[in-house]
Amino acid sequence: MGAKQMTHADFLYKLTHAKAAMTQITLIPGETTYGFSVQLAKELNLDAKQLYKAFSMLGHYKEGALVPDTYKLPIGIEEKALAVYLLRSSSLRHNAWAKKIFGQYHKKKWEQYLIMASVIQKEAANKGEMPLVSSVIHNRLNKGMKLQMDGTLNYGKYSHQKVSAKRIRNDKSHYNTYKYKGLPPLPVCNVELSAIKAAIFPAKTNYLYFMKGKKGTHDFSRYYSTHLGHIYRLKSVTK
Repeated sequence: MGAKQMTHADFLYKLTHAKAAMTQITLIPGETTYGFSVQLAKELNLDAKQLYKAFSMLGHYKEGALVPDTYKLPIGIEEKALAVYLLRSSSLRHNAWAKKIFGQYHKKKWEQYLIMASVIQKEAANKGEMPLVSSVIHNRLNKGMKLQMDGTLNYGKYSHQKVSAKRIRNDKSHYNTYKYKGLPPLPVCNVELSAIKAAIFPAKTNYLYFMKGKKGTHDFSRYYSTHLGHIYRLKSVTK
């Protein structure tokens, strides 16, 4: 880098313009920061625990601070420097998105949308479903209903674990939306812009339920009786 001390702006400029060996890494939407730490550590030969610690200490948010995307990163970068670069890049994009949508960036308000967007990111089968999933979340919250969504239990190190009945019974955290009303206390993953937009601009529906159908997409319904019918038909087909 040359200098021992420099501003964040100078550091980021030198980091992205330095003539160093680079590698390209893609961070997929819906993954937790813990999951990203493991992935980046493996691909860049870093310490996953140290990287996760740096993300946790330096991020604007404890979860959901990173923007999933494809990044060109210098080989040999250290954990803290990598965390600073990715968090800074992501923060600038979150700030720009918020200003484009609302005219200003408000950290606490944006975090609430990140929380909802993270549930949408976990639950929706595709981008087209995101506004519909968002409408279910908004409708259930407005009615004082529990969300009862598996995706909220895929937080942190549980990102890829199938949510079982036993897990639902035993998880005492407020991420368990089968036990507690409202949204989780923090985002459950890092999200793309489509999920954030869906959280802010839900589809206008009366839907309160959805379930994954045979083709992997979801069937949405207003009434519980219709929802039970979807479940019955799916079980009949899969027998």
